[in-house]
Amino acid sequence: MNRKDFIATGMLASLGSCLPMFAHDLNWFNQEPKLSDFEKRLSPVGRALEFEDYYVWCNSPIEGPDGKIHVFFSRWPKSKSMSGWTHASEIAHAVADKPEGPYKYVSTVLAPRGEGFWDATTCHNPSIHYVDGKYALFFMGNSNGKLNTQRIGLATADSLYGPWKRPDKPLLLPGKEGEWDDHCTTNPSFLKHPNGDYWLYYKSFDTEGYIHPKFKIRGNRKYGLAIAKRLEGPYVKYEGNPVVDFHEMGNNEQCEDAFTWYDGEKFHMLARDLGVYGIDKGLYMSSNNGKHWSQPQIGYQELSKYVKQPPAPKHLNRYGRAERPQVLFQDGKPTYLFTASQGGKYETASGFIFKIN
Repeated sequence: MNRKDFIATGMLASLGSCLPMFAHDLNWFNQEPKLSDFEKRLSPVGRALEFEDYYVWCNSPIEGPDGKIHVFFSRWPKSKSMSGWTHASEIAHAVADKPEGPYKYVSTVLAPRGEGFWDATTCHNPSIHYVDGKYALFFMGNSNGKLNTQRIGLATADSLYGPWKRPDKPLLLPGKEGEWDDHCTTNPSFLKHPNGDYWLYYKSFDTEGYIHPKFKIRGNRKYGLAIAKRLEGPYVKYEGNPVVDFHEMGNNEQCEDAFTWYDGEKFHMLARDLGVYGIDKGLYMSSNNGKHWSQPQIGYQELSKYVKQPPAPKHLNRYGRAERPQVLFQDGKPTYLFTASQGGKYETASGFIFKIN
């Protein structure tokens, strides 16, 4: 059996998976990678949020009532190297008069609390939303600097300038031993459903894991959905989880860093590609119900398709890709795509912004 037949057979065997459209469109495997309409609307703005002594990641923007653009982002000391996100990250707040910047640091919003707390060693993955008259800052914390204690939390405030009410307990826990999501909960992506429920998408994978020989990726990352009647929860996991699962595609394909939104007609998702088209691209998917997603298209490409950068420094092994996509909405419309990318004038990492035309 050749590779295409193997993949197609595997897909037909997974009709119960969360991507059923794949099984009905096997010609997709014979097509060239397709650029999404979303990607075709992107034009590069450039880097932002460059700080000499820090790596910057996870840039989540929102327009404030003052008309300014507020970004909540992860940062950690340059001395910790790129891996510092696992054990030394904090969440900070910056503001600018326009989406393109320049951005000025305002304050650190959430920092690791130390031994005994669920977010003792890192605060990461901020995603900011205005919900029911308050600001909701979803994030990830861990207690031992490792992946297996990553948990999603929710901080709230009446103002973008705080004070922030910080959770004593995580918002969402992993599944039971042996379940697909028993390792962690991370990469939160939130939306308020038109029916009034609160939807939280999350990334996880099982503890048994898997080391991919080509992509050096542990586990097979999938996305689940948890639903609540109140913003603060409790969040109940959807019985049809995982809702995004690429493992049947044949080469341990997966994704992470999802960002979701609803435009009044359809649900949309951006995510970082982990093997579908490569590891330096982003994916775009759509859905009529937020649970069953279309086949992935290319949501954005590697930065070399948009700008010319200096050669990669030896210490930056993820250079040239954009990760952690987050969208700025103005007047209810997506206007800018904020990502994170290694490089920049300090040879660390910073934000990279695209305009959505």
